Amino acid sequence: MSAAPLPGEAHTDPHPSLAPLLFLLGRWEGAGVGGYPTIESFQFGQEIIFSHNGKPFLSYVSRTWRLDEDGRIGPPLGTESGYWRPAPDNRVEVMLAHPTGIVEIYLGEVAGTKIEMATDVVARTATAKEVSAGRRIYGLAGPDLGWAYDMAAMGQPLQSHMSALLRRV
Repeated sequence: MSAAPLPGEAHTDPHPSLAPLLFLLGRWEGAGVGGYPTIESFQFGQEIIFSHNGKPFLSYVSRTWRLDEDGRIGPPLGTESGYWRPAPDNRVEVMLAHPTGIVEIYLGEVAGTKIEMATDVVARTATAKEVSAGRRIYGLAGPDLGWAYDMAAMGQPLQSHMSALLRRV
């Protein structure tokens, strides 16, 4: 299975070590919900692109935008980009960067078409909001990609923040 390359990436066969992550390849779109004790609950639309260039990692880009109560697209919300690297024994290392001044390193495990991971490191610039930990789950629900994100931030304990169900497009 091969996805359209991101700019600067060529069409090549995936690196053999990517086999456990190949179910993620492609462009995914859908909608989800978010909330946290420090903000109002919201609905959002999302696009995620997983691609490769033949090296032993996946490139990852996610962007979200607010949806109004009728599902109409509103202003942009968050974006993040990074790399997903398979590791021995069905492990995965994920590096994510956010333009809001936060970078995260997740360590996790791949079990079939489900990935569970938690932050090993969260670093932030002096002007970024305080985020101290995260936990994410990604997995196929039939042909769709579901994911959930728990966050510890702004003095709050680790708890549900966002989740979505995306279809491959």
